[in-house]
Amino acid sequence: MLSCGILLILFFALGLSAPKHVPFVSVVSCSLFVFLAVFLLVCTDTLTQRWRRLLGLVVWATHLTMGYTFIFSSRLILPWDQVPFFLFIIFTVYTMLPFQLRYAVVLSVISSLSYILVLTLHLTVFSHESTPSLVNQLLSNVVVFLCGSVVGAFHKVLMEKTLRQTFQDTLRCLSMRMKLEIEKRQQENLLQSVLPVYISMKMKLAIMERLQDCKDKEEQQRLVKDNNFHSLYVKRHENVSILYADIVGFTQLASDCSPKELVIMLNELFGKFDQIAKENECMRIKILGDCYYCVSGLPVSLPKHAKNCVKMGLDMCEAIKQVREATGVDINMRVGVHSGNVLCGVIGLRKWQFDVWSHDVTLANHMESGGLPGRVHITEATLKHLNKAYEVEEGNGHLRDAYLKELNVQTYLVIDPRMADVATKRGVVRGSDHQMRASVRMTRYLESWGAVKPFAHLQSRDGFTTDTMVNGKTLLFRFTWSSSVATATILCQSRPKQTVRCFCKCYVIHSLIVIPSLSQYSVYSCILSLIACGVFLRVSFELKVLFLAVASTTYYIIILSTKRELFMAYGHFLCFPRSKGWNCNFLLKNKNHTEQDEIETRENLNRLLLENVLPAHVAALFVGENKKNEDLYYKSYDCVCVMFASVPDFKEFYTECDINKEGLECLRLLNEIIADFDELLSKPKFSGVEKIKTIGSTYMAAAGLSGAPGQENNQDKERQQAQIGNMVEFAIALIGKLDGINRHSFNSFRLRVGINHGPVIAGVIGARKPQYDIWGNTVNVASRMESTGELGKIQVTEETSDVLQKLGYSCECRGLISVKGKGELKTFFVCTDMSKHSPVRSKLGLGV
Repeated sequence: MLSCGILLILFFALGLSAPKHVPFVSVVSCSLFVFLAVFLLVCTDTLTQRWRRLLGLVVWATHLTMGYTFIFSSRLILPWDQVPFFLFIIFTVYTMLPFQLRYAVVLSVISSLSYILVLTLHLTVFSHESTPSLVNQLLSNVVVFLCGSVVGAFHKVLMEKTLRQTFQDTLRCLSMRMKLEIEKRQQENLLQSVLPVYISMKMKLAIMERLQDCKDKEEQQRLVKDNNFHSLYVKRHENVSILYADIVGFTQLASDCSPKELVIMLNELFGKFDQIAKENECMRIKILGDCYYCVSGLPVSLPKHAKNCVKMGLDMCEAIKQVREATGVDINMRVGVHSGNVLCGVIGLRKWQFDVWSHDVTLANHMESGGLPGRVHITEATLKHLNKAYEVEEGNGHLRDAYLKELNVQTYLVIDPRMADVATKRGVVRGSDHQMRASVRMTRYLESWGAVKPFAHLQSRDGFTTDTMVNGKTLLFRFTWSSSVATATILCQSRPKQTVRCFCKCYVIHSLIVIPSLSQYSVYSCILSLIACGVFLRVSFELKVLFLAVASTTYYIIILSTKRELFMAYGHFLCFPRSKGWNCNFLLKNKNHTEQDEIETRENLNRLLLENVLPAHVAALFVGENKKNEDLYYKSYDCVCVMFASVPDFKEFYTECDINKEGLECLRLLNEIIADFDELLSKPKFSGVEKIKTIGSTYMAAAGLSGAPGQENNQDKERQQAQIGNMVEFAIALIGKLDGINRHSFNSFRLRVGINHGPVIAGVIGARKPQYDIWGNTVNVASRMESTGELGKIQVTEETSDVLQKLGYSCECRGLISVKGKGELKTFFVCTDMSKHSPVRSKLGLGV
């Protein structure tokens, strides 16, 4: 189409007479019209798919008509007339028309033979020319056409192979793009389910910048594992209300539960509490065992924050009341509420959890412990914010909690405006139900609540298949019906200048029809050489340039040195800038490579975020290709070592004044302490240690949770004992880290550590804000070992001490101590100075 237009422009620009060249003008004009019509039809997918071969035949027939018109419109017909143009037709059949290889071969043979036969008949029969040179020239034409057909077929085979690869790469590219969008959506949902938006966005941007700056993949993987990230994301909020709620009697109930029953109960209960929190504009902060606490007035200030928390507390008590009456299980809810100011945000490098800190938070916690079952216990500060919305009575919290007595806090109990004698009739326990275990009754009743499962908001992930996106044959046709159309479509969108150069190349070949008689077959040979060199699609760009340079040099030496004056006249047509060797396949591969890098960066970010919410072996079950989050996650372990390590001195160190920005600078130091503790987890020897969470200035971790799926409880006794020794080594390393911080910050913090081992239950609870946790008597006793311990020492139970002594540790008996809920327990202190010289530990690979 471009060539026809240029020919007409040149015809009239040179001042040629149209009446004398009627066939030429007519055929070229008609061809231009036909090509324009075909181009418009090609733009219609339906017509293109149905009539593509017919349109291709029309284009081929039009070219043949033009070729014969150019031959017979001349007064003198020579044996080499229009050979370049018919060579161009052959290349067009192979490279630009939608024919399979066998059809292209047939059409190229028809084009060549028709030209030879027509020219032979005209020269011998009509012109009566029969000379030996004519035979040689016709044979030369046959050789030229044969070479052109071979080059075209070679190009066709390579192009189809390349286009198939391009088709696959494009599908992969589209798949990656959809995967990128899905993972982006998952990441946003995941972040927003764990952290408030204003914090999660800052953290995401910071991590993305670091991942993108890290070009080396190995370095990027190291960054994902280490995440040496010490920024502080904490902000102060005033005029908020904090609610702490504890399920009274749940500890005894949980001891009678199977792992599945425990996780179902917790998920249903806390799912209900999350729903109540949402209805009352409260934000759940964290779940600590069976303790639930939330804040109203975050992240946006709310004038009714106190009313929201009190209303939520009453609704929680009502929900537990329904459970108690429906199941006959003696459980209740104790709620404490206080209003004041908080510092909220995230600290540490791993297992990020949004948390709040301040003296007011501590007071709210003690309001819960000093409250009464089934009642909402509030401070005078909260009462003032209620503006007499609720009737209250004296709380006498100071009689039940020493902290409240020490601060001389005036407390009150809220009177529920709902009638106390209204019972839920639908949940009355039938006599036969009393025969069931309490946990079974609880589980059956709570399942009727239908709480949403963890990560439910991540389940709506659209899968990608070629069938759902587009029919594979249709898409393949769009690539293979014409290499030039596919190439032009892609390039017109991305590289307009290179598209023009593409058509300029075609025009250079086409414009050879106007070249008068030369050393024709030398020209043809050079053209074939250039084209043959150019179609090596699988050859590197540098080798192509070398081939083309050699061919071009030969061309100039043979042709221009002998026929220079003839080419000077047409130089302005042929002086098109050399293309930079663009290649559609290269562009797609480059685009795919770019998107692959982006997806890898996104995957690393997703992995980092998810594994900072869940352990790696649990995270794989919730997000990814092999997601199994249709059910609740729960797992029982026979032997897990649990550690609690706290910095009790930090409570005295923490103050709220103008000098330290109302406690912000104190939290900055706590962030460095926790971050340094987290850094130890990246060391290979502590790979089996899993951080569970931080509770204020207390660090909770466990060893023995990361066994292969199905093999968690099949580890040999020696390996289970090794995990206990590994946890002691981790505790010793924490003490060393804290000593280093003391030297740099001129403080004298000391660590108090408690360790215990035994069976635990692990699971993920919560829908919109899923949280991984472990439960069981082992966890409770480990917590008591810390709270009843001494500064700078590691306190363990007698059973744990026996294992440690077998590993070569020295333990000092402390004697019997009173442990809440456990009575008198015999405990031991680990002698840390002897821990580095155990031959048993060395044998197990636990050296320092």
